[in-house]
Amino acid sequence: MNVLGVHWDILRQDLRYTARTLNRSRGFAATAILIVALGVGANTAAFSLTDFVLFRPLPFPDADRLVTFWQSQAGGGYLRMELTPSNYHDWREAATSFDHLAAFVTTSANLVGSGEPERLNGAAVTGDLFPTLGVQAALGRTLNPAQDLLIRENGVEGAEPEVVISDRLWRSVFGGDAGILGRKVVLNDHPYAVVGVMPREFSFPTRSVELVVNKGDYEGRTNNYFRGVGRLKQGVTLESARAEMNLIAARSEQRFAKENEHAGATLNSFRAELSQQSRTMVLALSGAALCVLLIVCANLANLLLTRALGRRLELAVRTAMGAGRERLIRQLATESIVLAALGGAVGVLLAMLVVPLLWKLVPANLPTSATPGLDGRVLAFAAVLTLVTAVAFGLAPMVRTGGESAVQGLREGARAIGGRKEKLRGALVIAEVIASVVLLVATGLLVRALWNIQGRDPGFRADGVLTLRTDLPLPKYGPTARRADFYNRVIDQIRALPGVKSASYISFLPMVMGGGIWPVGLPGEPTERKANHTVSMRFVTPGFFQSLDVPVRRGRDVGDGDTMTTQMVAVVSESFVKRYWPGEDGLGRHFGLAMSDRTIVGVVDDIRVRGLERTSEPQVYLPYKQQPDNSFIFYVPKDLVIRATTPLDQLVPAVRSIVHAADPQQPVSDVRPMRDIIDAETASRSVQVRVLAGFAFVAFLLAVSQRTPEIGVRIALGAQRRDILGMVLKQGVVMVGAGLLPGLVLAYLAGRWLKALLIGVTPGDLPTFAAVTGLTLLMTLAGTLLPTLKALRVDPITAIRSE
Repeated sequence: MNVLGVHWDILRQDLRYTARTLNRSRGFAATAILIVALGVGANTAAFSLTDFVLFRPLPFPDADRLVTFWQSQAGGGYLRMELTPSNYHDWREAATSFDHLAAFVTTSANLVGSGEPERLNGAAVTGDLFPTLGVQAALGRTLNPAQDLLIRENGVEGAEPEVVISDRLWRSVFGGDAGILGRKVVLNDHPYAVVGVMPREFSFPTRSVELVVNKGDYEGRTNNYFRGVGRLKQGVTLESARAEMNLIAARSEQRFAKENEHAGATLNSFRAELSQQSRTMVLALSGAALCVLLIVCANLANLLLTRALGRRLELAVRTAMGAGRERLIRQLATESIVLAALGGAVGVLLAMLVVPLLWKLVPANLPTSATPGLDGRVLAFAAVLTLVTAVAFGLAPMVRTGGESAVQGLREGARAIGGRKEKLRGALVIAEVIASVVLLVATGLLVRALWNIQGRDPGFRADGVLTLRTDLPLPKYGPTARRADFYNRVIDQIRALPGVKSASYISFLPMVMGGGIWPVGLPGEPTERKANHTVSMRFVTPGFFQSLDVPVRRGRDVGDGDTMTTQMVAVVSESFVKRYWPGEDGLGRHFGLAMSDRTIVGVVDDIRVRGLERTSEPQVYLPYKQQPDNSFIFYVPKDLVIRATTPLDQLVPAVRSIVHAADPQQPVSDVRPMRDIIDAETASRSVQVRVLAGFAFVAFLLAVSQRTPEIGVRIALGAQRRDILGMVLKQGVVMVGAGLLPGLVLAYLAGRWLKALLIGVTPGDLPTFAAVTGLTLLMTLAGTLLPTLKALRVDPITAIRSE
């Protein structure tokens, strides 16, 4: 107890002395705290995101046993694609490596009879989904797997379908009523019995899911739309399950040679479903944060080294008066840890502000409703990082200073600047240059890639275009004529609104839905699903190309006269004609698509339907009236496109009123300008570039502010201004030369690693490297001349008095 009391008394003395010392040097204290805060804040925010996306366990029991499985098509060039319902059913029955296998497809439904009509995002799943995930309902129960068979045999009308709703929907629409169980709700004109409410944190397969219903359709081997998920049995490895599924797929190919030609199976762990681009993007931020930390630590060490040299006389006097080396180091350690702790606390506050901005970098398919935050793991990381920063880079220069001879210190005082201290300082500056160059080049490459992507022509003009969705329910709108009546009533009234130039419907907006892939048949050739025999198909109403300002290069648009009783026609993209009839205009050519022979009546420019970064298949647009009743229901036109000269937000109330007048039970959803859809394509990249640019700016400022204290001391001690200027410039050139070349080499290697993100930019992009080299030279010039010019104004008498 006495020993503890002694140590506590010493600690209190050190803390009081530290408070007095830092109070006398407020500028130094504020600078040190800010430097630590930048390093700790950047790395804490980056760690929070990286841990959330790559390492934190997913919110399912034994999540490491969960896998996804897909169908591959070697002959079609697809590494993976959705499953056909029949293949899923056959493979599920034959597989023995799994406790459960399930399938699902994202969908949406109109909810009516519970206030204003709403369009809700959901999932249609097989009954084994919830046992596969290991999730129970928070209220009631999950779906009954027996419903699958009932729906398959009797259809939705005869199966009394069930629905499980999300916690958010339960609270927002049904007021959190515990009596919701058993209540009938109307979805797409069908009554569904609510059997359960999911936990608040449930968010599978996406974060926007509000309801889950049974999917009983297991028929068809040519329509790929199921996504599979499975839970491995205890002791079964992913590799052995893959081997079994490959064998089952091979047997299925033998049994159904035509439909399953080249069809295989692909299995991945849940965590591996994250795209390589998402992984690279998150890890790149972590790497950038580490560069900032390195620069911060070098600055902190340099700052503390300069301060220690300035306090050399003080330490020498205390040593001469009997203070032991251990006692001095303990005092210095207290000061360093206090500074680091204060900086770490401020850094955590900075991280709290930054982390919400990083939410756009979280992949949308990550099955969690939570957001990155500062939980116990992240705070522990911040604490350890703060301690390491204080000990490794704060105490090292002080230990060396504190160990020198008291007599030598009294003799030299603060004039003793040079030798080993200069070598240490030089090494720190070189390390900063290397880290800064790597960070600046990586940021420059990603900025160039972002500009390149944003500069791509999407194939249409997005400005002045409002989009929204009216997803028509079936079987109410199963007949084509009934859909056509709805479209015409809505479109005619919208076109009559002031400022509206055009309005039309399409199955799916470009970039919102990139698929819709169908095999094409040419005259005299079979219709096959091959990489060079597929197109992106949509049904449209007349005027769609005018609404998006897509030029019709040859021929005509689809028309109201194109019906099931007239010639089956199509409007195709330029790339479609170039692929099959190079050198021709394509008009009048025939091809097979969607179970009909089609004649090309128009050719339009290509649209990037898969987004700005991905290559799109050729596009085919079919007349909306040439869609047979109750057929191709997934492709029923649902997205409304309106081009107007008036402010788009002013159109929304009028459009809602028009839709309500056409069908009071039809909800309007997904209202947004087309420009927002384009911007969303690069939203995550923009966030990443802004964060990296912020890191690079911090690195630049820290590197510039290196040597002001030392130069002032040298001038105060009588050094010639000409000598000071020559020394500083010489040392600056040497240090930047020593750091620039290895920094550029490491930056090139970093660019190679970032290649998945560098769309249209090479890792050795010459303009980027040239710009960074020039900026580094400018940084060095500023970091040497600015403190030198300041030093030239130092009053030597004042400096000597302070000594």
